[in-house]
Amino acid sequence: MTAARYLTSRRKRALDLLLGSIAFVVSAPAIGIAAVAIRLETHGHAIYRQRRVGRDGRPFLLYKLRTMVSGAENMGAGLAVDAGDARITRLGAWLRRTSFDEVPNLVNVLRGHMSLVGPRPTVQVQVDRYSDRQRRRLDALPGITGWAQVNGRASLPWHERIELDLWYVEHASLRLDLRILLRTARMAASGAGLYRGETGGWREPPLRQ
Repeated sequence: MTAARYLTSRRKRALDLLLGSIAFVVSAPAIGIAAVAIRLETHGHAIYRQRRVGRDGRPFLLYKLRTMVSGAENMGAGLAVDAGDARITRLGAWLRRTSFDEVPNLVNVLRGHMSLVGPRPTVQVQVDRYSDRQRRRLDALPGITGWAQVNGRASLPWHERIELDLWYVEHASLRLDLRILLRTARMAASGAGLYRGETGGWREPPLRQ
């Protein structure tokens, strides 16, 4: 089976539904507890929703546990988040460290907006700056984790992350997905690559004068 066929196959969707359903049922009580704790710590909804770009450029609402103060996108560095960011709450720092804030992404997986494995979904302002080659990243459903995630995550320069995602799109298979999921478990335990640091991540271009 070619990578392109696998990305749209029933086999991949079956894996998403099977593992996604199990993970959601197991994690639901912890999500509930975390949501209550978030509301007790800071004002605002416990579930953070953001419009992201999915396969073939179709938008969808991404669900996460809120790790920052309400309205954080309009404060400070905007979309950019780094270690020590004052907008991150105390509980949010732990949720990010363990990647538990991403667990509500399972709702997106079950709805078919995302896959367990694929390029991380980005926002429109980033997609608007893709080259024609980079737009091939949108050939796959976005994932909770992916090849770029287990090979450096946010600490990688943006163009390197995209190249790793493109490699995944060109080589996707059930075996590779299972390999990525296993590596993701180890990554979540270590918290490696969580923040962009000096050279990683996407950086907004300067405003034109």
